[in-house]
Amino acid sequence: MNESKKITVLFTGYAPVHFVCFKRIYDRLVKIPQVEVFVSGGLRTKTENGKAYNAKKMYEPFGISGEKILSLKDVQNRKFDILFSASSTILVPLMNFTTRVQLFHGVSFRNRAVKAGNLAYNVLFLIGHHMQKLFNETGLLLENDPRAVPIGFSKTDPLLNGELDRKTLLEQYGFTGNRPVLLFAPTGEVYNSLETMGQEVIRRLAETGKYDLLIKPHDHPKNATIDWFEELAPLEGDHVRLVREHDVIPLLYLANLLITDASSVANEYTLLNRPIVFLDVPELIKITKEKLAIIDIESWGRRGGLLVERPEEVVGVVAQSLAEPEGLAEIRTRIAQDLFYNHGCATEAAMNWFTERYLNLN
Repeated sequence: MNESKKITVLFTGYAPVHFVCFKRIYDRLVKIPQVEVFVSGGLRTKTENGKAYNAKKMYEPFGISGEKILSLKDVQNRKFDILFSASSTILVPLMNFTTRVQLFHGVSFRNRAVKAGNLAYNVLFLIGHHMQKLFNETGLLLENDPRAVPIGFSKTDPLLNGELDRKTLLEQYGFTGNRPVLLFAPTGEVYNSLETMGQEVIRRLAETGKYDLLIKPHDHPKNATIDWFEELAPLEGDHVRLVREHDVIPLLYLANLLITDASSVANEYTLLNRPIVFLDVPELIKITKEKLAIIDIESWGRRGGLLVERPEEVVGVVAQSLAEPEGLAEIRTRIAQDLFYNHGCATEAAMNWFTERYLNLN
């Protein structure tokens, strides 16, 4: 390998969660002298002239220096060794890269990641056995396809590797730890639970006086007409907090129970094997089926938690779930084993792949 030649890496995405899925790999890559890492894309908005992307607005909050943040115009005619992305959309011409790596940005029972569009990437960092099985069953990937690499989901590593400290997180949100912490984290699809029953659910739980409640609206909801931070502000108080941080992982680690709907965070939470309450979203599921996604209610689906069909049920279901945390523990263990490779060490698996492919060259 020519020591003077840098290995150039570009990451693209259009929502903060996309970069969160790369952040742990990014932190490792930027420490390697032979590697130069750039980011592009940016927060996406729709305009009269199409889609606009603001790279600085998206990446500067992550502490990335300006010279490493490139506009899409900057990268249209620039060559890189490797592209990483957690979005299906490739924002740069394919010929600009030798290798294009799809990281994925989660795995939910909607299975929207299993689609032909992701085959524009020539390396797929598969999250788990279940995802690999679906790619094989649909014929999108053949058995033992060299494009499929069993990496896991590096975003979730801190749930298991000892990085996070619960006491520090409690102090961050002004909680004492004397009450169970509930996290409400809905998906961003239209007809999600925040849109349909979320505000009443929050009110009912707050009125019990028994819980500390964290609310994390989705960072790029399909319905962008509602500012949820403004809408929910009147509900905030000493025991109800709106969360603006982009990374849900510390919140999952802090929470004693997760409330969600069809979000991939439900599956991430199974790695901790704590109680989950699902708010029913029949219209969202119906629309997802109409889009011909491989929706999976029958196998794992929502089996790792209890289902709430109406907001008046939520207080009782939450209390039951906290009182019987082991009730569905065996199922959650099986879900986590099937959905995720390399529990707690997926970043290491990704770096091993990178090192073998790019650094161990004679």
